[in-house]
Amino acid sequence: MAELNGEPVGLAQLQSLALTNYGHFTTMRVDDGRVRGLGLHLQRLRRDCRTLFGVDLDVQRVRELARRAVPGTGSTTVRVTVFDPTLDLGHPATADDPQVLVTSRPAGALPLPPLRVRSTVYVRDVPGVKSVGLFAGLHHRRRAQLDGFDDALFLDRDRTVSEGATWNIGFHDGSRVVWPSAQCLHGVTMDLLKGAHDHVTRPVHLDELPSVRAAFATNAAIGVRAVGGIDGIELPGSHEVVDSLRTAYTAIEGEPL
Repeated sequence: MAELNGEPVGLAQLQSLALTNYGHFTTMRVDDGRVRGLGLHLQRLRRDCRTLFGVDLDVQRVRELARRAVPGTGSTTVRVTVFDPTLDLGHPATADDPQVLVTSRPAGALPLPPLRVRSTVYVRDVPGVKSVGLFAGLHHRRRAQLDGFDDALFLDRDRTVSEGATWNIGFHDGSRVVWPSAQCLHGVTMDLLKGAHDHVTRPVHLDELPSVRAAFATNAAIGVRAVGGIDGIELPGSHEVVDSLRTAYTAIEGEPL
């Protein structure tokens, strides 16, 4: 399904989004009409809309529009994209009338098998905004996959770990969960999990990864996914802490959409 402001989206509107690539979004997994961290998803949309367009987004209207894309039962992945179809490439400062595009697809079965990732130095533009500008992330993911990995893990210029191409990463050092403090997009799943286990947020340098006990990726679509390898470093595909985090995340009661 794809609707713009509750109506079938037209080709002209999609062309505008494709050709200007200016906007923001959030992706939610909806299970039987409920979303874990729905309030955080709506806060993100409101915050990013203010950053990119300078106006306040009516998140209750967004909620109503997203609800239209969800069946009464089962699991669905819903993406809410906010963009201005009238944006002029030469005058982006005039873009101040954001519209709401809702798309949906069936959600995949969980959990997924462990990821094997390759590190690469890359810092996203405006890391705090979940922007529609996915070119660089997909480019690094493609390069990693061509070399036999599943995905890319980003490092900043000091070679400290930040995030994955479309996910956050956490580690276990033998006693607690460690979340990297490098600049990144703070995901809703990561924020929800911070209340589920003893943790610390600090810089994580690439050189210390051989000593970590486990690593995992998080986002709304995958939940908690083990990371089984980083570059040439082997990590366990199954670990009690990763399992406990997955169980804790699954147990979080979703909010009605």
